[in-house]
Amino acid sequence: MNNNLPFQEIIQENIYIRTFSESVPDEELKWHRDHEDRLVIPTHETDWLFQRDNELPQKINEEIQIKAGEWHRIIKGTSDLTLKIIKS
Repeated sequence: MNNNLPFQEIIQENIYIRTFSESVPDEELKWHRDHEDRLVIPTHETDWLFQRDNELPQKINEEIQIKAGEWHRIIKGTSDLTLKIIKS
């Protein structure tokens, strides 16, 4: 992984392609907040989950809007996860 982050990343213009390995340790997937709004788009079907603060986890099977400063995390599934992220 690069820069002590739990994913590998490729940047294409303003799109960030992030791949999380199924072998990433659970403790690497921490609750966090981001400095900008972002749109998260899954590239394939997955059993990974997304969770906002004070909400139940949801499958990552459609676009997810995350507001700047919003607490959230992902929960590991059984295969690799690849996401397209557009920051604004």
